[in-house]
Amino acid sequence: MRTDFALVLTAALLLDTFWRNNGEHASKGPCQPGFSQSFYSVLISRDVLQGQGILKDTTVSSQKVKFDDCMGNEGVVFQSSNPLFGVRTDGSIFAQREGANLDEPVQLKLTASGPHTHVWETMVQLALIDLPSPQQTENEVTENEKKVAGRKEKKEAVQIPPPVIMFPGSGHNITKGLRRQKRDWVIPPINVAENSRGPFPQMLVSIRSDQDQDISIRYSITGVGADQPPNEVFSIDPVLGKMFVTKPLDREHRSSYHLRAHAVDMNGNQVENPIDLYIFVIDMNDNRPEFKNQVYNGSVDEGSKPGTYVMHLSAFDADDNTTANGMVRYRILSQTPHSPIPNMFTINSETGDIVTVAPGLDREKVSQYTIIVQATDMEGNLNFGLSNTATAIITVTDINDNPPMLTSRTFSGEVPENRVDVVVANLTVIDADQPHSPNWNAIYRIISGDPSGHFTIRTDPISNDGMVTVVKPVDFEMNRAFMLTVVVSNQAHLATGIQSSLQSTAGVTISVQDVNEPPYFPTNPKHIRFEEGVPAGTSLTTFSASDPDRLQMQQIIRYSKLNDPADWLSINRSNGQIVTTAMLDRESVYVKNNIYEATFLATDNGSPAASGTGTLQIYLIDINDNPPALIPKESQICERTYRSINGVNITAGDADTDPNAGPFVFELPTFPTTIRRNWTISRISGDFARLSLRYQIYLEPGMYEVPVIVSDSGNPPLSNRSVIKVKVCPCDENGDCTTLGAVAAAGLGTGAIISILICIIILLSMVLLFVVWIKRREKERQTKQLLIDPEDDVRDNILKYDEEGGGEEDQDYDLSQLQQPDSLEHIISKPPGVRRVDERPIIPESQYPIRPVVPHPGDIGDFIHEGLRAADNDPTAPPYDSLLVFDYEGSGSTAGSVSSLNSSSTGDQDYDYLNDWGPRFKKLADMYGGDDD
Repeated sequence: MRTDFALVLTAALLLDTFWRNNGEHASKGPCQPGFSQSFYSVLISRDVLQGQGILKDTTVSSQKVKFDDCMGNEGVVFQSSNPLFGVRTDGSIFAQREGANLDEPVQLKLTASGPHTHVWETMVQLALIDLPSPQQTENEVTENEKKVAGRKEKKEAVQIPPPVIMFPGSGHNITKGLRRQKRDWVIPPINVAENSRGPFPQMLVSIRSDQDQDISIRYSITGVGADQPPNEVFSIDPVLGKMFVTKPLDREHRSSYHLRAHAVDMNGNQVENPIDLYIFVIDMNDNRPEFKNQVYNGSVDEGSKPGTYVMHLSAFDADDNTTANGMVRYRILSQTPHSPIPNMFTINSETGDIVTVAPGLDREKVSQYTIIVQATDMEGNLNFGLSNTATAIITVTDINDNPPMLTSRTFSGEVPENRVDVVVANLTVIDADQPHSPNWNAIYRIISGDPSGHFTIRTDPISNDGMVTVVKPVDFEMNRAFMLTVVVSNQAHLATGIQSSLQSTAGVTISVQDVNEPPYFPTNPKHIRFEEGVPAGTSLTTFSASDPDRLQMQQIIRYSKLNDPADWLSINRSNGQIVTTAMLDRESVYVKNNIYEATFLATDNGSPAASGTGTLQIYLIDINDNPPALIPKESQICERTYRSINGVNITAGDADTDPNAGPFVFELPTFPTTIRRNWTISRISGDFARLSLRYQIYLEPGMYEVPVIVSDSGNPPLSNRSVIKVKVCPCDENGDCTTLGAVAAAGLGTGAIISILICIIILLSMVLLFVVWIKRREKERQTKQLLIDPEDDVRDNILKYDEEGGGEEDQDYDLSQLQQPDSLEHIISKPPGVRRVDERPIIPESQYPIRPVVPHPGDIGDFIHEGLRAADNDPTAPPYDSLLVFDYEGSGSTAGSVSSLNSSSTGDQDYDYLNDWGPRFKKLADMYGGDDD
């Protein structure tokens, strides 16, 4: 058993030496604050627990927990997460008091806190074993150290044999004494470098059980990378227990593996408890730093002080950022352009922040810089690190460090008098700042020479020039020239420390040109007062104008009338005297609010001639020249009084105004006497009175005209006799006219009204009877046949015979005699014989002659008209038969008598065959057939 423990100790020492060498190799180069390792694993003996330094104990390990904050470790405080174990300032771990045991593996976290709030951490795993004798251990350690020292001296790479990992299960003792139970312990992690070139498979560790001498044991591993995806990354010899890695590992893809090792006998029975194997992939510098963008854009104000922040760049390295492989450092490779110096900017090597390092940024000289930035891992070691580059474009932004400067100290212009909104001078300015920005936009101000505010200066937004513009008319007679002082500035304030130049101020001379100005009326409009009614030819006033051109030779002014709505005035052409041409009337429609207004024109004889207008307003004083008129003109009143006074309120209207209008006086005339006998008028107020019937006076309903005399309050007063039409009507008990009363009030008596109503009723009855008779006749015509069939009516039988061609045996009648002679002219050319009367004429139809006015034809006429109406309303009748068949043949007819028809045959005719034609022809057979009786 001592041999097994010795092998375990030797493996631990070899692993410790391997980690130490790696740590020493990693320590080369720039200082990196923190622990030298992220994980420590140590096997210790029980006799060194109490009060001894565990990692400092030379019988176990000669290495401390190494820590360096790159600042001398001043003020660094170590803390342990396990209260049973402490950490000294030199990095030694020790058991603080009794009771600290390692019957079970212990894992604790060490924390180092710096004075600047930085905190670093590492993990330490402790396990308890029984060590071999001190002499043997010392010999083995000494021998191992000698081998390592010899390797260093010869500078030859000596391969460290893979460690042997023993299962911590129960040991087998062939003696019959007591068996000692071995304790479990934590297996140190296995470190494998990524991207190894092999050869593969490459052995990592050897796993064995101390029972393999007694029985045959089979070893296996499980976990991700063994029997779980990715499969077969690791393999184990089932007999020898040697574990291999079968392919290169990639830390960026997977940084660690957790496997479990198993030992079973040939029957598959578990011999040892499974042990955990932790495999860490050691990072190699196989990834370059990568910038997120190839081009970065930043900006900085011109004139910025050194140390001004500009922009930030960052690169990402996929390697382990806790090692130098993933620690990126930045530097500037080049700057374009080099003005004013090649190194205007610097970059923080760790953060990637670009700042200015020198003054002199001037946008007007250099508006943009191009910076090439390099990012290198291995903490910027150019010999071993990998690099990448990116471009930073820095734009120098404008500030108002250049005041605007006028191109000249003096400017000039001229302006005609009385003109506005004209540009009289143009001021030019230069500014080196960013065009069309507040730092470039110019603002002009007039600081002297224009106290009355005749001018303003507007800025041209395109050219930035100042346009001197007239906003208030200038008068040549008042000012022949203006001397302006103009100052120009920017829309934005000048930057701090920039002084304004004297060239920002200039003088502007504006000359005023004299022009012929129109005459003007000094008082415009001019007000005068006159009483209305002044006669024509009255001189009202003199409306004269003045000429403002005092410096020109004397000019002559002529006057004319421009607008005189009522044509009441005239003006003297030379002196402007106003004279009336008609009587002024305040009540005229041309007078508004007692004021009559006329406009006149004054024109000088300048070149060119100029004219001005003036308005004359005449306030017309009212006189009593209009009598009052009664209001209203019509009203109604009840024929008898009810409950209260029955009357009509009346007032008067007067075209005049106070005091020539109200109050009014109302009175009834003395003639005719019936007026005062039936009516009375009483005063209500100064403008109102009440006209009413006298008490117990009854008037027949009707329309009455009541004259009333109305007088105003003028001096002297004017009177007017007005007539009000009053409708007297019967009223109900509420005093309202009834409908019948309203009709009666129109001027008719009750008897006349009743007579009219009776006549209306009789007339309506007659109209109703006539309509009923017409309806009855129409119904009879619709119900009876076209031809009535009485037994004694021969004509009816003849008319019912509807066959008028080809139905009779006797065809020798000259039927053409039935036609009117005038209507037969269009068929004369046809051969003689029987012709159908329903045949449409080939030529335009002839107009029937106008029948002479003759006495009523009697029954014949009625018969013909009834037949004509029936034929017209018969939809089955031919369209042309009625007028041709049923024509008037009575007295006055142009057709010959039927008696003139002669038969072409002689002798008696046998009409018995008519009996065979049906009942319609039976009567005809009885009339013409049989005996003479």
